[in-house]
Amino acid sequence: MSVQARFNRLFAADGKCFDVAIDHGFFNEVSFLSGIRNMKEAIEKIVNANPDAIQLGPGQAKLLQEIPGKDKPSLVLRTDVANVYGNKLPSHLFSQLIDRPVEQALALDASCVVVNLFMIPNHPEVHHQCLINVTKLKPECEKYGMPLMVEPLVMLPNEKQGGYMVDGDIDKIVPLVRQAVELGADIIKADPCDDIDEYHKVIEVASGKPVLTRGGGKAPDREILQRTYDLMQQGAKGIVYGRNVVQHATPDLMTQAFMSIVHDNASVEEAMTILNGELVL
Repeated sequence: MSVQARFNRLFAADGKCFDVAIDHGFFNEVSFLSGIRNMKEAIEKIVNANPDAIQLGPGQAKLLQEIPGKDKPSLVLRTDVANVYGNKLPSHLFSQLIDRPVEQALALDASCVVVNLFMIPNHPEVHHQCLINVTKLKPECEKYGMPLMVEPLVMLPNEKQGGYMVDGDIDKIVPLVRQAVELGADIIKADPCDDIDEYHKVIEVASGKPVLTRGGGKAPDREILQRTYDLMQQGAKGIVYGRNVVQHATPDLMTQAFMSIVHDNASVEEAMTILNGELVL
């Protein structure tokens, strides 16, 4: 199967994609489990809301793929596990690739694999390990026609902001995105920058590769919907959101609201109407 064949399963006919990330349990952080302690229930809720894809680790992917019917979302398989998200970093940091990742993805009928490319202040060894991970994955992905999504993630110093530690400096995001492209990424999953109006620079440096924007931490409804609208206007081809969906009181309606912005160019007000249950899709 070619990369394009799997692209066609991942992206809708309009060339856009909403991938709901439910792979947070992979990273051994208790705060990441909010909304996804019961994975079977969480996945079923999201499947019923019908996003384009769901991002899962190899241990939970079968919960998606065992659901009967041919219309369920595509699987994006997380292929690396890291210990860099804690409020206090351990003495040894790592980002480790799972064994035979593309073979596992094929066995699970995934449409794409995703891997991190971390840039953490004062920890170049983690960046180096990520480079090794990507360069190992790329030829295997090419061999089997598996799209490779790379997640360039610039982090703040841990002592400044623990946890996700996202750095929205456009001048740090842009070169890391370009490095991911040069390494062979078919899809880029990148953070929003501090000034959303500059996100077109990320799109440009991705050199034609589709950019899906990360959601990061939980944000107020209107704020995240407005950000999503603005990012799509800047040229993003979609979004990869997790906690802003699974930790929401109505994840199904939130999924539909995001889908309306990504695929229908809905306004924030129209998306809020969907979220509030005033418009049935």
